[in-house]
Parts: sequence; structure tokens; C-alpha cells
Amino acid sequence: MRAFVRYNSGGRTGNLELIAPEVRSAVEVYFGDLRDAEAVRRSVAGVEAVFHLGAVISVPYSYQHPEETTAVNVGGALNVLTAARDLDVARVVVTSTSEVYGTAQYTPIDERHPVNPQSPYAGSKAGADNLAMSFYRTYGLPVAIVRPFNTYGPRQSERAVIPTIIGQALTRDVVELGALHPRRDLTYVMDTAAGFLCAWRAGEDALGAPINLGTGVSVSIGELAQRIIDLVGRDVALRSTDARKRPEGSEVLELRADASRARALIGWAPAVSLEEGLRRTIEWARGYLDRFQPDRYHT
Repeated sequence: MRAFVRYNSGGRTGNLELIAPEVRSAVEVYFGDLRDAEAVRRSVAGVEAVFHLGAVISVPYSYQHPEETTAVNVGGALNVLTAARDLDVARVVVTSTSEVYGTAQYTPIDERHPVNPQSPYAGSKAGADNLAMSFYRTYGLPVAIVRPFNTYGPRQSERAVIPTIIGQALTRDVVELGALHPRRDLTYVMDTAAGFLCAWRAGEDALGAPINLGTGVSVSIGELAQRIIDLVGRDVALRSTDARKRPEGSEVLELRADASRARALIGWAPAVSLEEGLRRTIEWARGYLDRFQPDRYHT
């Protein structure tokens, strides 16, 4: 098993440092940069399957750095796909995102929904999806494209909304967020990971087109924050602040998945309820509060 990790001078491997030692010892770490085609090619050599999850993933960060976001997310995907094609990899599982749909034009959102990116991040991911589909059609590369709706769970960074809420709810008297009315379909990380494995094992019918992974239930950010506050069990207020709001035209107002294609083609369905998933995530966060910076707005 090999993990491609962006090079840093400290040799840090991110969340790989938190996995069980017996699992970590079986992982070969390859340091590099997705924008470096040769580094990607070397990392892919000799593997049976590639799970391509590497990306610049923050929507607010992409406002500030659209060039880097595009270079990594589109150029990096091109490097991965090209290496996999040239080295005869048996399957590539590419990570898409529900953000490519933009605000829902109808719900639940199926894979026929128009793609309408509202941020540089979403635009870059739509480009990567199209490259993956083109490599399937042009070269016959066995590519499965999974499109997760908002994944959450232990170890997630505070650039995402749920760890942001949890970190503040556990340590502050006020939880500060941006807009509270947007709605999201939230999928627990173990369910999302199971979807990746199902896509890897699935038949050829699952190749060449996106497959949604989501629960089919949406909740507003305000409702979500209140649920977390209730589960934390502290007297905490909730406040919307302008500094954390996204540009009006970029804010995706609602995402709710139709995952019937996932059930039919790869045999996947979510198993963990939002309530249970939040409980597990809060329990994990209580043991790792030193990793949180709740007074900072993370992008």
C-alpha cells in the first residue's frame, strides 16, 4: 500500500500519523507534488489501483488562490490519469464533489443534474471530472468517479463546518459561523470510505460517469450547529458573522443527494445516521482538543 503525500521539510504525514501502528507500518509514504508529472508517475508504478483523493479542497481558499487550486486539482488529476493509463493500472477511483452542482435546481440531485460550479474550487473539480470521463472514453482507462456529498467525521480539519462548530462548542461561549440557511447532505466518513471501496470492486457499468454518495437528507447549517451544541451539552450561543460569509453568488444554498445510482451500480448505501455520526465525531474531538484552534477562521 502506498500513500502519496505532499512534500514538506518536516516530513509530516498528516492524519497518517493517527492510524494504528500496525496499519501505518504497512503504508509506504511517497512524498511529492501532484503538479509534478514524474513524481506522480513514480508513485503509481507497480500499483493495482489508484484512489485519487489529492486536491486543494477549501472553497474559501480557492477564492484567494484560484491558480494554485486549478493547477493542483486539474493538472494533478491529469498527471494521475496519464500515469495510470501509461502504467496499465487496473482501476482508478477519482474523487469528485457535490459542489460541482452548485445550488440545487431540483432535489434530490441525481447525476443528470446540470453542473454549475459557483467557486474556483468547484470549477476545478468539474474540470477534473471531465478529464476522468474523457480518459475513459478516449483511452478505455477504467475510471470510477465517486461524487461525495459533504463528508464529515474524526480527523477532519477545521476548514470544514462540522469540526469548526465542534471546536467552538467545546471551548467557547459563542459559536461563530457564516450563513446559517444553506442546507447540506452530510455523510459520515466511514460510509464515504465504503463507497470508494464499492466503486473499486464494482463492475464495468460503474465506470466512466459520476456516482453520487449521499444520504438523501439535508439539514441547514443553523440546525446542524444547534444539534451539535445540544450533543456537546454546554450553554453556547450561535452567531452569524459577515467575516465568515461567502460571496453571495458563490454560496451554494442547497445540496441533497439522490444516491439511487450508487445503490444500483456499486451496491452502496449509507449506514450511519447524522445523530450517531455527530456523536462519534464529538467524542473523538474531546480527546484531541489540542489539535483545534477555535478562535481562528480556517480557510
